[in-house]
Parts: sequence; C-alpha cells; structure tokens
Amino acid sequence: MKIPIGGDHAGFQYKEAIKQFLIEAGHEVIDFGPDSEASCDYPDFAHPLAKSINEGQYPLGILICGSANGVNMVANKYPNVRSAMAWEEELAVLARTHNDANIVALPARFISLEKAKKIVEVFLSTEFEGGRHAKRRDKIAIC
Repeated sequence: MKIPIGGDHAGFQYKEAIKQFLIEAGHEVIDFGPDSEASCDYPDFAHPLAKSINEGQYPLGILICGSANGVNMVANKYPNVRSAMAWEEELAVLARTHNDANIVALPARFISLEKAKKIVEVFLSTEFEGGRHAKRRDKIAIC
C-alpha cells in the first residue's frame, strides 16, 4: 500500500520511526514532511497530505503532531477526509469500522512510539463495516 505520512516538528521523530516501520512491513511511504525537528507550522504539511486523501490519491494516511489536535483539525477541513485522533488501538479500530476514517492523527507527546506503531498497524489493517455505518458516514461531509 502507498501510505502518505506527515506532521510537524513535535511528530518528526515518530514520523521517521513509523516510516521505517511501514517500509519494513512492505509499504511504500510518501513523506509529506517535515524533514527535521526545526520548528514549523503543521498546516504546511497537513494540508497537502489531506488534499491527497481528499482527491483519492491514497486510501489511508497518517498525521502526527504533539497533541494530534492541529493536524486533525486541518485534515477535517476537506470534504472527503475523515481524520480521527487515536491514542489507543481500540479508537483506531472504531474509527475505521464505524466511521470509515481515512487518516489517523497521532499525539506524539502523549503516547509511546510502540503504542503509535500498534495504532498504525491496527488502523491500516481494519476494514470499514459498512451497513448502518455507511449511512452515517455519508452524512458527515457538508459539501
């Protein structure tokens, strides 16, 4: 799978480690940045990644910042994006099965790297249930 990943300076170390984790699992990773821990603005990286998901270039993506709030807010500005914050594996499962989330937003300052990897693994391997959830998902976008 081709998986876009991005974030900000607070998520940089996790982004790099998760990128390697995904490559080792056989995925192709598209890195939207940043390329260092230098202070930066999360919208500069979250917007292009979310736009790529919105336009259907990639099925699922990963955003990482300190709290996950900022990148999540940016991503959810796009009508075809359903970004979900996850700090536990179960939240990632529910975001995929019930909400058809297509971006997972990770809070690097609040979870361990191992937890982040497990959340990513679960997020990428969980399918949307459809059924009654599809009707609800289809009511999310306002455009």
